[in-house]
Amino acid sequence: MSRRISLSHRAQQYLAERRRLGFELSDMQEALESFTAYVDRLKRRGPITLEVMSEWARRDHIHSTDPRTWARRLKRLRPFTRWLRQFEPRTEVPDDTVFGPIGGRGTPHIYSEQEIGQLLTAAAQLTPALRGVTYATLFGLLLCTGLRISEAVRLRNGDVDLNSGVLTIRRSKFGKSRHVPLHASALERLRQYRHARNRWITPTEQSAFFVGHRGQRCGQPLNRRSVDRVLSQFRSQLGWVNRGTHHAPRVHDTRHTFIVRRLLAWQRQGVDIDQAMLALSTYVGHARISNTYWYLTAVPELMALAAKKFESKVAPRTGGRHA
Repeated sequence: MSRRISLSHRAQQYLAERRRLGFELSDMQEALESFTAYVDRLKRRGPITLEVMSEWARRDHIHSTDPRTWARRLKRLRPFTRWLRQFEPRTEVPDDTVFGPIGGRGTPHIYSEQEIGQLLTAAAQLTPALRGVTYATLFGLLLCTGLRISEAVRLRNGDVDLNSGVLTIRRSKFGKSRHVPLHASALERLRQYRHARNRWITPTEQSAFFVGHRGQRCGQPLNRRSVDRVLSQFRSQLGWVNRGTHHAPRVHDTRHTFIVRRLLAWQRQGVDIDQAMLALSTYVGHARISNTYWYLTAVPELMALAAKKFESKVAPRTGGRHA
Protein backbone atom coordinates (compact mmCIF):
# COMPACT_ATOMS: atom_id res chain seq x y z
CA MET A 1 0.00 0.00 0.00
CA SER A 2 1.35 3.43 -0.95
CA ARG A 3 2.91 5.41 1.88
CA ARG A 4 1.31 8.55 0.54
CA ILE A 5 -2.26 7.26 0.55
CA SER A 6 -3.37 5.01 3.39
CA LEU A 7 -5.66 2.02 3.07
CA SER A 8 -8.32 3.77 5.15
CA HIS A 9 -8.23 6.75 2.78
CA ARG A 10 -8.65 4.42 -0.20
CA ALA A 11 -11.60 2.81 1.55
CA GLN A 12 -13.23 6.22 1.99
CA GLN A 13 -12.59 6.99 -1.68
CA TYR A 14 -14.28 3.72 -2.68
CA LEU A 15 -17.32 4.36 -0.48
CA ALA A 16 -17.68 7.91 -1.79
CA GLU A 17 -17.55 6.74 -5.43
CA ARG A 18 -20.14 4.04 -4.86
CA ARG A 19 -22.46 6.37 -2.97
CA ARG A 20 -22.38 8.84 -5.82
CA LEU A 21 -23.86 6.00 -7.88
CA GLY A 22 -26.70 5.64 -5.37
CA PHE A 23 -25.50 2.80 -3.13
CA GLU A 24 -26.07 3.08 0.64
CA LEU A 25 -23.26 0.69 1.72
CA SER A 26 -23.78 0.86 5.49
CA ASP A 27 -22.70 -2.78 5.95
CA MET A 28 -19.77 -2.29 3.59
CA GLN A 29 -18.64 0.80 5.50
CA GLU A 30 -18.71 -1.10 8.79
CA ALA A 31 -16.66 -3.94 7.27
CA LEU A 32 -14.09 -1.64 5.68
CA GLU A 33 -13.66 0.43 8.83
CA SER A 34 -13.04 -2.76 10.80
CA PHE A 35 -10.64 -4.15 8.18
CA THR A 36 -8.60 -0.98 7.71
CA ALA A 37 -8.30 -0.56 11.49
CA TYR A 38 -7.04 -4.15 11.69
CA VAL A 39 -4.43 -3.53 8.97
CA ASP A 40 -3.34 -0.31 10.71
CA ARG A 41 -2.76 -2.24 13.95
CA LEU A 42 -0.52 -4.66 12.06
CA LYS A 43 1.58 -1.70 10.81
CA ARG A 44 1.79 -3.59 7.58
CA ARG A 45 3.23 -2.22 4.33
CA GLY A 46 2.88 -3.61 0.85
CA PRO A 47 -0.07 -5.16 -0.99
CA ILE A 48 -3.10 -6.58 0.81
CA THR A 49 -2.93 -10.37 0.78
CA LEU A 50 -5.43 -13.18 1.23
CA GLU A 51 -3.62 -14.16 4.43
CA VAL A 52 -4.29 -10.77 6.03
CA MET A 53 -7.91 -10.71 4.88
CA SER A 54 -8.53 -14.26 6.09
CA GLU A 55 -7.12 -13.51 9.54
CA TRP A 56 -9.37 -10.46 9.78
CA ALA A 57 -12.42 -12.49 8.71
CA ARG A 58 -11.81 -14.98 11.54
CA ARG A 59 -11.78 -12.18 14.12
CA ASP A 60 -15.46 -11.23 13.98
CA HIS A 61 -17.09 -9.69 17.05
CA ILE A 62 -19.11 -12.84 17.84
CA HIS A 63 -15.97 -15.05 17.82
CA SER A 64 -17.62 -17.46 15.42
CA THR A 65 -15.98 -20.80 14.60
CA ASP A 66 -18.18 -21.36 11.53
CA PRO A 67 -16.25 -21.06 8.21
CA ARG A 68 -19.46 -19.90 6.53
CA THR A 69 -19.53 -16.87 8.81
CA TRP A 70 -15.90 -16.14 7.94
CA ALA A 71 -16.70 -16.59 4.25
CA ARG A 72 -19.57 -14.09 4.41
CA ARG A 73 -17.32 -11.58 6.15
CA LEU A 74 -14.51 -12.08 3.65
CA LYS A 75 -16.92 -11.68 0.73
CA ARG A 76 -17.63 -8.11 1.81
CA LEU A 77 -14.06 -7.17 0.92
CA ARG A 78 -14.25 -8.54 -2.63
CA PRO A 79 -15.71 -5.46 -4.43
CA PHE A 80 -13.29 -3.16 -2.63
CA THR A 81 -10.20 -5.23 -3.43
CA ARG A 82 -11.18 -5.39 -7.12
CA TRP A 83 -11.48 -1.60 -7.14
CA LEU A 84 -8.19 -1.21 -5.23
CA ARG A 85 -6.25 -3.06 -7.93
CA GLN A 86 -6.30 0.01 -10.16
CA PHE A 87 -4.00 1.70 -7.62
CA GLU A 88 -2.27 -1.38 -6.15
CA PRO A 89 -2.11 -4.06 -8.89
CA ARG A 90 -0.67 -6.68 -6.49
CA THR A 91 -3.77 -6.56 -4.28
CA GLU A 92 -5.25 -10.06 -3.96
CA VAL A 93 -9.00 -10.65 -4.38
CA PRO A 94 -10.68 -13.25 -2.13
CA ASP A 95 -12.88 -15.98 -3.60
CA ASP A 96 -14.78 -19.04 -2.39
CA THR A 97 -11.65 -21.19 -2.21
CA VAL A 98 -10.50 -19.56 1.04
CA PHE A 99 -13.23 -20.79 3.42
CA GLY A 100 -15.47 -22.64 0.98
CA PRO A 101 -18.84 -21.52 -0.42
CA ILE A 102 -21.17 -19.52 1.77
CA GLY A 103 -24.19 -21.69 1.00
CA GLY A 104 -27.83 -20.69 1.04
CA ARG A 105 -29.69 -18.47 3.46
CA GLY A 106 -29.73 -19.73 7.01
CA THR A 107 -32.94 -20.43 8.88
CA PRO A 108 -33.74 -17.48 11.19
CA HIS A 109 -34.64 -17.62 14.87
CA ILE A 110 -38.32 -16.70 15.17
CA TYR A 111 -38.94 -15.07 18.53
CA SER A 112 -41.76 -16.63 20.54
CA GLU A 113 -44.39 -14.60 22.42
CA GLN A 114 -42.53 -15.34 25.65
CA GLU A 115 -39.17 -14.23 24.23
CA ILE A 116 -40.70 -11.02 22.86
CA GLY A 117 -42.14 -10.23 26.29
CA GLN A 118 -38.81 -10.97 27.95
CA LEU A 119 -36.92 -8.82 25.44
CA LEU A 120 -39.15 -5.77 25.86
CA THR A 121 -39.21 -6.09 29.66
CA ALA A 122 -35.42 -6.42 29.90
CA ALA A 123 -34.93 -3.44 27.57
CA ALA A 124 -37.26 -1.24 29.62
CA GLN A 125 -35.24 -2.04 32.76
CA LEU A 126 -31.96 -0.70 31.35
CA THR A 127 -30.51 2.33 33.06
CA PRO A 128 -30.40 5.29 32.88
CA ALA A 129 -34.04 5.93 32.01
CA LEU A 130 -33.30 7.28 28.52
CA ARG A 131 -31.43 4.10 27.63
CA GLY A 132 -34.28 1.88 28.82
CA VAL A 133 -37.03 3.72 26.97
CA THR A 134 -34.88 3.96 23.83
CA TYR A 135 -34.17 0.24 23.56
CA ALA A 136 -37.68 -0.85 24.59
CA THR A 137 -39.16 1.40 21.89
CA LEU A 138 -36.59 0.40 19.27
CA PHE A 139 -37.09 -3.36 19.75
CA GLY A 140 -40.86 -2.88 19.83
CA LEU A 141 -40.78 -0.95 16.55
CA LEU A 142 -38.61 -3.59 14.87
CA LEU A 143 -40.97 -6.35 15.95
CA CYS A 144 -44.16 -4.61 14.82
CA THR A 145 -42.91 -3.26 11.47
CA GLY A 146 -40.15 -5.61 10.29
CA LEU A 147 -37.77 -2.68 9.72
CA ARG A 148 -34.12 -3.48 9.16
CA ILE A 149 -32.02 -2.31 12.10
CA SER A 150 -30.09 -0.03 9.72
CA GLU A 151 -33.37 1.62 8.70
CA ALA A 152 -34.48 2.11 12.29
CA VAL A 153 -31.27 3.72 13.58
CA ARG A 154 -31.13 6.04 10.55
CA LEU A 155 -34.60 7.46 11.22
CA ARG A 156 -34.67 11.22 11.67
CA ASN A 157 -37.31 13.16 13.55
CA GLY A 158 -38.68 14.42 10.25
CA ASP A 159 -39.10 10.83 9.05
CA VAL A 160 -41.45 9.94 11.93
CA ASP A 161 -44.83 11.55 11.27
CA LEU A 162 -46.88 10.82 14.37
CA ASN A 163 -49.84 12.83 13.06
CA SER A 164 -50.42 10.81 9.89
CA GLY A 165 -48.96 7.65 11.46
CA VAL A 166 -46.35 6.98 8.77
CA LEU A 167 -42.59 6.39 8.78
CA THR A 168 -40.51 7.50 5.81
CA ILE A 169 -37.66 5.08 5.11
CA ARG A 170 -35.12 6.86 2.95
CA ARG A 171 -32.76 5.12 0.54
CA SER A 172 -32.97 1.67 2.06
CA LYS A 173 -30.85 -1.41 1.33
CA PHE A 174 -31.53 -1.32 -2.41
CA GLY A 175 -31.48 2.45 -2.75
CA LYS A 176 -35.29 2.75 -2.60
CA SER A 177 -37.44 4.81 -0.27
CA ARG A 178 -40.83 3.75 1.06
CA HIS A 179 -43.57 4.73 3.49
CA VAL A 180 -44.45 2.45 6.41
CA PRO A 181 -47.90 2.95 8.00
CA LEU A 182 -48.06 2.31 11.74
CA HIS A 183 -50.70 0.74 13.98
CA ALA A 184 -52.28 3.05 16.58
CA SER A 185 -50.61 1.13 19.42
CA ALA A 186 -47.17 1.66 17.85
CA LEU A 187 -47.89 5.36 17.41
CA GLU A 188 -48.70 5.74 21.09
CA ARG A 189 -45.41 4.10 22.12
CA LEU A 190 -43.46 6.35 19.76
CA ARG A 191 -45.18 9.42 21.21
CA GLN A 192 -44.27 8.29 24.72
CA TYR A 193 -40.66 7.75 23.66
CA ARG A 194 -40.41 11.15 21.97
CA HIS A 195 -41.79 12.86 25.08
CA ALA A 196 -39.30 11.04 27.35
CA ARG A 197 -36.37 11.63 24.97
CA ASN A 198 -37.06 15.34 24.67
CA ARG A 199 -36.48 15.78 28.39
CA TRP A 200 -32.83 14.92 27.71
CA ILE A 201 -32.18 16.61 24.36
CA THR A 202 -33.50 19.42 22.16
CA PRO A 203 -34.09 17.77 18.78
CA THR A 204 -34.38 19.23 15.29
CA GLU A 205 -36.07 17.79 12.20
CA GLN A 206 -32.72 16.31 11.14
CA SER A 207 -31.81 14.92 14.56
CA ALA A 208 -31.77 11.15 15.03
CA PHE A 209 -35.05 9.73 16.33
CA PHE A 210 -33.36 6.99 18.39
CA VAL A 211 -30.44 8.41 20.32
CA GLY A 212 -27.52 7.33 22.46
CA HIS A 213 -27.35 8.28 26.12
CA ARG A 214 -23.69 8.47 27.19
CA GLY A 215 -21.45 11.54 27.21
CA GLN A 216 -20.78 12.86 23.74
CA ARG A 217 -23.05 10.15 22.29
CA CYS A 218 -26.09 11.61 24.08
CA GLY A 219 -28.43 12.83 21.38
CA GLN A 220 -26.37 11.22 18.60
CA PRO A 221 -27.77 8.42 16.40
CA LEU A 222 -27.93 5.06 18.13
CA ASN A 223 -25.05 2.84 17.08
CA ARG A 224 -25.84 -0.54 15.48
CA ARG A 225 -23.02 -2.21 17.36
CA SER A 226 -24.47 -0.94 20.62
CA VAL A 227 -27.78 -2.59 19.71
CA ASP A 228 -25.98 -5.87 18.99
CA ARG A 229 -24.18 -5.68 22.35
CA VAL A 230 -27.42 -5.08 24.23
CA LEU A 231 -29.11 -8.07 22.55
CA SER A 232 -26.06 -10.23 23.29
CA GLN A 233 -26.37 -9.24 26.94
CA PHE A 234 -30.05 -10.25 26.94
CA ARG A 235 -29.32 -13.60 25.26
CA SER A 236 -27.02 -14.57 28.10
CA GLN A 237 -29.26 -13.10 30.76
CA LEU A 238 -32.48 -14.76 29.53
CA GLY A 239 -31.01 -18.09 28.41
CA TRP A 240 -32.75 -18.27 25.05
CA VAL A 241 -32.35 -21.50 23.07
CA ASN A 242 -31.35 -20.80 19.48
CA ARG A 243 -33.83 -22.29 16.98
CA GLY A 244 -32.11 -20.93 13.87
CA THR A 245 -28.99 -21.94 11.97
CA HIS A 246 -27.08 -18.73 12.67
CA HIS A 247 -24.74 -18.41 15.64
CA ALA A 248 -27.48 -17.10 17.96
CA PRO A 249 -30.75 -15.12 17.90
CA ARG A 250 -29.93 -11.82 16.18
CA VAL A 251 -31.38 -8.33 15.97
CA HIS A 252 -32.17 -9.04 12.30
CA ASP A 253 -34.36 -11.93 13.41
CA THR A 254 -36.92 -9.40 14.66
CA ARG A 255 -37.55 -8.67 10.96
CA HIS A 256 -37.98 -12.36 10.17
CA THR A 257 -40.28 -12.70 13.18
CA PHE A 258 -42.54 -9.90 11.97
CA ILE A 259 -42.93 -11.46 8.52
CA VAL A 260 -43.61 -14.96 9.85
CA ARG A 261 -46.12 -13.74 12.44
CA ARG A 262 -47.95 -11.69 9.80
CA LEU A 263 -48.23 -14.70 7.46
CA LEU A 264 -49.47 -16.93 10.28
CA ALA A 265 -52.04 -14.30 11.30
CA TRP A 266 -53.32 -14.08 7.74
CA GLN A 267 -53.59 -17.85 7.60
CA ARG A 268 -55.72 -17.90 10.76
CA GLN A 269 -57.90 -15.12 9.36
CA GLY A 270 -58.47 -16.95 6.08
CA VAL A 271 -56.70 -14.27 4.02
CA ASP A 272 -55.57 -15.28 0.51
CA ILE A 273 -51.79 -15.40 1.04
CA ASP A 274 -50.97 -15.00 -2.64
CA GLN A 275 -53.09 -11.85 -2.83
CA ALA A 276 -51.49 -10.39 0.30
CA MET A 277 -47.88 -11.28 -0.51
CA LEU A 278 -47.21 -8.26 -2.73
CA ALA A 279 -48.43 -5.87 -0.04
CA LEU A 280 -46.20 -7.53 2.57
CA SER A 281 -43.20 -7.53 0.23
CA THR A 282 -43.67 -3.80 -0.42
CA TYR A 283 -44.19 -3.01 3.27
CA VAL A 284 -40.91 -4.62 4.36
CA GLY A 285 -38.94 -3.28 1.38
CA HIS A 286 -38.02 -6.52 -0.38
CA ALA A 287 -36.51 -6.00 -3.82
CA ARG A 288 -38.29 -9.08 -5.22
CA ILE A 289 -41.47 -10.77 -4.09
CA SER A 290 -39.60 -14.10 -4.26
CA ASN A 291 -37.67 -12.92 -1.18
CA THR A 292 -40.97 -12.89 0.71
CA TYR A 293 -42.15 -16.24 -0.63
CA TRP A 294 -38.85 -17.72 0.60
CA TYR A 295 -40.27 -17.83 4.12
CA LEU A 296 -42.95 -20.35 3.15
CA THR A 297 -40.40 -23.05 2.36
CA ALA A 298 -37.47 -22.10 4.61
CA VAL A 299 -39.02 -21.40 8.01
CA PRO A 300 -40.37 -24.36 10.05
CA GLU A 301 -43.26 -22.31 11.44
CA LEU A 302 -44.59 -21.85 7.89
CA MET A 303 -43.99 -25.30 6.43
CA ALA A 304 -47.56 -26.39 7.20
CA LEU A 305 -48.84 -23.33 5.33
CA ALA A 306 -46.67 -24.24 2.33
CA ALA A 307 -47.97 -27.82 2.45
CA LYS A 308 -51.58 -26.65 2.43
CA LYS A 309 -50.90 -24.40 -0.56
CA PHE A 310 -49.41 -27.38 -2.37
CA GLU A 311 -52.35 -29.63 -1.50
CA SER A 312 -54.86 -27.04 -2.71
CA LYS A 313 -53.22 -27.04 -6.14
CA VAL A 314 -52.73 -30.80 -6.45
CA ALA A 315 -55.99 -32.15 -4.97
CA PRO A 316 -58.36 -30.96 -7.75
CA ARG A 317 -56.22 -32.60 -10.42
CA THR A 318 -56.06 -35.87 -8.50
CA GLY A 319 -59.81 -35.87 -7.97
CA GLY A 320 -60.39 -35.28 -11.66
CA ARG A 321 -58.37 -38.34 -12.71
CA HIS A 322 -60.33 -40.69 -10.42
CA ALA A 323 -63.78 -39.28 -11.16
